[in-house]
Amino acid sequence: MSVFTVITVTYNARQTLERTIKSVQEQTYPWIEHIIMDGNSTDGTVALIERLKDENTYWVSEKDNGIYDAMNKATSLAKNSYICYLNAGDTFYEKETVEKLMNAALNHNQPDILYGETVVVNNEGAFLHNRRLKTPTVLTWKSFKQGMLVCHQAFIIHKSVFESYDLAYKFSSDVDWCIRLMKKSKSIVNTNLILIKYLNEGVTTKNRRASLKERYQIMSKHYGSFSTFMHHVWFAVRAIVNPEKKDHQ
Repeated sequence: MSVFTVITVTYNARQTLERTIKSVQEQTYPWIEHIIMDGNSTDGTVALIERLKDENTYWVSEKDNGIYDAMNKATSLAKNSYICYLNAGDTFYEKETVEKLMNAALNHNQPDILYGETVVVNNEGAFLHNRRLKTPTVLTWKSFKQGMLVCHQAFIIHKSVFESYDLAYKFSSDVDWCIRLMKKSKSIVNTNLILIKYLNEGVTTKNRRASLKERYQIMSKHYGSFSTFMHHVWFAVRAIVNPEKKDHQ
């Protein structure tokens, strides 16, 4: 038996959290723990969690130092198996998603990382479009030179390879975190599955300029300044050629 851990970090998320909790509870895989780390919400989020929780829900509501600090704290509570970070408003693609994920893990000798595709939904959970950046057939730490090709929510890690999110980055620490974990991982497996329905509006989306600045710094750290500069020249050209297409995490 392997316990699959879902971590949800919240702050004043009453409007979107319910469908996330229900998506976790509806999964066909029986051994799931759901850790909800709330940042002292004042909008009724805590009352919602209390109403919807079941025996597999563990939640804390306390002040934190931002989303990545909350993720670090939540991960310290997780059991030693696979972890998915599912934000309020995000859901699994279907009821069998976790079961299929864990079967993929067993079929590939418990890899360090599993990944898959993401679709983008609106505030009501309705499909908007596929994510523009398609996941690569083979993923390595060098893949993110082209951008964040795998959505954070669809990047499933074994706790044994976990490293803390760097709190120096307020909006894009997940990019740095994914690259660091890929660098140390011995096995990364493409599930060839659509895993997540991703809510279009998030912290990174709302703070896009600051996020992009941090991503540039992160890419320069991992890939070098010249390589990062040349890739961003290409990103700019691509944006001019296809102005209607935007990069969604």
